[in-house]
Amino acid sequence: MIVVGIDEAGYGPLLGPLVVTATVFEVPDGLQNEDLWNLLREAICRDPSRHETRLPIADSKKLYDRKKGLITLERTALVMLNTANRSPHTLRDLLHVLSPGMLAELQNHPWYAAYECDIPTASSALDISTRANAVKRCMSASQVSLRGIFSEVLLESDYNRRIQITRNKAAVLMQAALRLVQRVRDRFGPCVIVHVDRHGGRSRYREALMTFFECKPLRIISETATHSAYTVGGSDDTWTIDFTTKGETSHLPIALASIFSKYLRELLMGAINAYFAERIAGLVPTAGYYTDAKRFLADIAQVVQAENIGQSTLVRSR
Repeated sequence: MIVVGIDEAGYGPLLGPLVVTATVFEVPDGLQNEDLWNLLREAICRDPSRHETRLPIADSKKLYDRKKGLITLERTALVMLNTANRSPHTLRDLLHVLSPGMLAELQNHPWYAAYECDIPTASSALDISTRANAVKRCMSASQVSLRGIFSEVLLESDYNRRIQITRNKAAVLMQAALRLVQRVRDRFGPCVIVHVDRHGGRSRYREALMTFFECKPLRIISETATHSAYTVGGSDDTWTIDFTTKGETSHLPIALASIFSKYLRELLMGAINAYFAERIAGLVPTAGYYTDAKRFLADIAQVVQAENIGQSTLVRSR
């Protein structure tokens, strides 16, 4: 049985991309509703701690601290990629694995066009390989495998174009998530369970699902304040999708999707910071969130004007 988790990073910021990721696990039939943290407890834990030797898979906010850097977030992402027999050595290698169509779009933004960085950036390849071997053994014993990771990366100009069409950033996020669902189904076929982290107070998704997957039967299982679930498709091709508040604490695949989304976004933010730091001595980097983004935009205003950088290429409209 295929079990999928979907989560994002970069929904709120003013600068940088929105990244939405789906992680795809195969679990034994009959265990699709089991807690993967429990199944994989010999090698994987829910929370990082100084004395914990197991690999932490949790909401990316628990794994990433700007003062400590990327090491914990990066380690988990690259160890899990290694279990799927993927070992990217650069950012572009990583994009080729997660979102290959993005490589051409990088050329539309001067800060991404020529940027490259080696990975790992903070951890070591030996540490990642050693940890991955332990996780692989545990996953093999539990008959669980990570079959794929798929990302939708909406760079600033693409994000703004989609906002101009929909006038609603929640709709842009939903469409990205559903495109990932379609990519997973195209690859793995029926018998898929999809868990999506819910954002905001929305509890009804029937219309959005019917619009995206038109001509497919849809049945509402439940629509509550914290959990909405649906079946989509006919008798020979039925799958389920649910939207859960704080899903990263309920479903390991969602937590891992959060990690990959955040890791990829942070690497791409590195491109923005590096580009302008080359042009402005002593420039303080930004994470792209509203208040500090405004400071950063004021600091780089002369470069933006001198290089005739369009607002829609750099700044997100919502």
